[in-house]
Amino acid sequence: MQVNEWKRYPATYLLLGLTTLTFGCQYLLNDFQATAPLSLFKMGAMYGVFVQYSPLDLWRLVTPIFVHIGLEHFLFNMLTLYFIGKMAEQIFGTLRFLGLYLLAGVMGNAFTLIFTPNVIAAGASTSLFGLFAAVVILGYYSHSPLLNQLGRSYLSLIIVNLIFNLFTPSVGITGHLGGLVGGALAAIFLANKVESRLFSRGWRLTAFLTYIILLVTILGFTYL
Repeated sequence: MQVNEWKRYPATYLLLGLTTLTFGCQYLLNDFQATAPLSLFKMGAMYGVFVQYSPLDLWRLVTPIFVHIGLEHFLFNMLTLYFIGKMAEQIFGTLRFLGLYLLAGVMGNAFTLIFTPNVIAAGASTSLFGLFAAVVILGYYSHSPLLNQLGRSYLSLIIVNLIFNLFTPSVGITGHLGGLVGGALAAIFLANKVESRLFSRGWRLTAFLTYIILLVTILGFTYL
């Protein structure tokens, strides 16, 4: 791999590295029980019922992004991150891309916490769906033909994946929906490098407040 690749996409490779390190630790620490519910929980997976009774465990809104349930799950998400992440990092810039990835994942895990608290949930797909949603939003409003085309393609991809989720009970659709919402909102209030003034200050403030209010509301209902 050329050094230029690391320099051009530092956040993408950082996320790939952290997730790969976490996946390796899952097996080093838990051996053949790495994908057992208790092992996943110990590694930081979301389990809403526990978090409801332990507010200090709200860090689990972040850690499930880096935990995966088996080799196939890990490889599929990392391949997606490799290709989609580099493109999104070019569009948003390193720091904003990193923020987008984490914000989408947090919202996805918040949806899992409130709507499916009895499920052990993990995986980068909450964040990845957020990246898809961000590109769709930019593609819809952008004046760039390339972004327009990417937005249409990713919208089709989202629809196909959500339909697939409906017929795959083991896949957590609530986390994906939350990731979509978080990514779409973050795409508006995080300026992108292609068209930095695509959204007005009012739009950006509204999107930011909507994200905060939605997250606070979810946590409010969780601990009422």
